[in-house]
Amino acid sequence: MSTFQAPKGTYDLIPPRSAVFLAVRDTIATQVRNAGYGYVETPGFEDVNLFARGVGESTDIVTKEMYTLTTKGGDQLALRPEGTASVLRAALQANLHKQGNLPVKLWYSGSYYRYERAQAGRYRHFSQVGAEAIGAEDPALDAELIILADQAYRALGLRQYRILLNSLGDKECRPVYREALQTFLRGLDLDEETLRRAEINPLRVLDDKRADVQKQLVDAPLLRDYLCDACKAYHEQVRELITAAGVVFEDDLKLVRGLDYYTRTTFEFVHDGLGSQSAVGGGGRYDGLSEMIGGPALPSVGWALGVDRTVLALEAEGVTLDLPAPTSVFAVALGEEARRVLFGKVTELRRAGIAADFSFGGKGLKGSMKDANRSGARLTLVAGERDLAEGVVQLKDMESGEQRAVALDEVLEAVRAQLA
Repeated sequence: MSTFQAPKGTYDLIPPRSAVFLAVRDTIATQVRNAGYGYVETPGFEDVNLFARGVGESTDIVTKEMYTLTTKGGDQLALRPEGTASVLRAALQANLHKQGNLPVKLWYSGSYYRYERAQAGRYRHFSQVGAEAIGAEDPALDAELIILADQAYRALGLRQYRILLNSLGDKECRPVYREALQTFLRGLDLDEETLRRAEINPLRVLDDKRADVQKQLVDAPLLRDYLCDACKAYHEQVRELITAAGVVFEDDLKLVRGLDYYTRTTFEFVHDGLGSQSAVGGGGRYDGLSEMIGGPALPSVGWALGVDRTVLALEAEGVTLDLPAPTSVFAVALGEEARRVLFGKVTELRRAGIAADFSFGGKGLKGSMKDANRSGARLTLVAGERDLAEGVVQLKDMESGEQRAVALDEVLEAVRAQLA
């Protein structure tokens, strides 16, 4: 055992469970790629002010959870706690919005970092796949992203999740609601920190998970009653489009999510099999974020799906993904000449796109066949000095136990035929 261990609240991904994480990422990525989203990758750290301005100074992420550091040159940086601000910054820096063909549609995958209380389903290092549509105000884009996330979860085999949907209004109607909510909150028995948060962004108080706070919020004014006609019409179009696509959702009038940049459409995917950490993904529209970080007006919408929590949801439902075997063919060589010949055959198989492995370390027939079993290989190639003298190798089907001799120059064709 090593002297060192992974930091508290983090984890190592190792086989075979890591294959499930890769499959989840690939399945989500397939949905967005098919819808015209291109891949973007951003640094693991950014200027701390990118998140302070974009995510919001009143959020727990900025006030309590960011990992910050000062470089030798005096720059203030933060490990990225979420993906949207970084992706939008990258799009602006590359002037993607000036190249026509808006919206700019991007997807990403990576690790993110928040200093949270470590518990099941909540880590200080976590993995997400996200998608952003930048530069267009269109309810069809909001609907598209919700539908794509739903397709991704269904493609994975998940069924026991719910989609929560709400509208947060815009710069025209939300200030009126904000004032009404602040007036209501000032009359409650709230602690000093919560009251301070209410003055900065009162909607964040609605997201407070403490039972004593939620109990006082029962009669809080609802944003729905303050939406302007434009926001009502926009939200109704989103609802109609996803309903027409057969996507089932629930209206949640208190859904605000944890970031300050959301406007209008906001949504969350929750799984009731995960306990208190029930959100597996979510997102919404963020029409003013570009201006917050110094860019032009670029109405945008996006989401992030948690890979970690999606895996937990799969486990909660008992869903087993159909994962490809890491190895299709395993070569067992008995003797030095056989090692040289079979190593060459393994290389040939790999070049032909067949997953193949080799028995390393000279373990002998018994030990090598144990390795072959552990690898999950469908076929084994076995050869000793006598086989080579006859110009053949033994091709064994690990499922049926059948074994036959195959000429050395016919190994590739024989393997292809048997795997097919």
